[in-house]
Amino acid sequence: MKIEICVQDLDGVRCAIDAGADRVELCSALETGGLTPSAGLVEAAAELARDAGRQDFVHVLIRPRPGGFVYSQCEIDVMQRDIRHLLAAGADGVVVGLLTASGDVDAAGAEALIDAAGGTFVTFHRAVDAARDPLQAVDDAARLGAQRILTSGAARAAGDGIDMLKRMVAALPAEVSVMAGGGVTEEAVPGLLATGIRAIHLSGRKLTVDSAPSGPGGGDGIRSVTHPATVERMVRAMRTAEAMTHRR
Repeated sequence: MKIEICVQDLDGVRCAIDAGADRVELCSALETGGLTPSAGLVEAAAELARDAGRQDFVHVLIRPRPGGFVYSQCEIDVMQRDIRHLLAAGADGVVVGLLTASGDVDAAGAEALIDAAGGTFVTFHRAVDAARDPLQAVDDAARLGAQRILTSGAARAAGDGIDMLKRMVAALPAEVSVMAGGGVTEEAVPGLLATGIRAIHLSGRKLTVDSAPSGPGGGDGIRSVTHPATVERMVRAMRTAEAMTHRR
């Protein structure tokens, strides 16, 4: 069982390393659901992971703007460029997700992004949870070349999507893994493990108030940060639940 922490800065990367997580999904602007991180952040995160002896650790979200998952050709072109630049900066994999206006996986767009990844590991994210038919969406994403699916089982929180998660795991080939993410709680972990998923994704973040001056151009000063105690507690809970599952 792999544990992935969604982070948006180097403190978050350090927290994930110290807590014993297996990898991070690196992004920016988590308050919006996450956006593409900068090349400088990716480069620095990759250096941290390398110095800690961690491999396959930094996977980057490719999402150019907030809002829905239907993208124009111009946006897809930018996403392709971002993929190439961030892989060159040291990313170990990319996280993508695209839909058509009718709610299906955007096959042409997904193929373009997977091609830009050039054989690097690709995760298809929770766009599948917004799809017209989530089960068909995960199948389409896998057929197009995604090697991992991040999903809540089409529920608001992964713990409420147990039945769909089981169906997704059963429907996908063995080489494609399902990672549960979205509102993961300690209480939900045993049930999630029982679905056959191979990874759990969470942010472990809290809101904080930045007391530094910002002014009208800097926003309200409230931002989210990775909370070390929360991440450590969740990682410990998942490792414990996994060990208990193996003993049965």
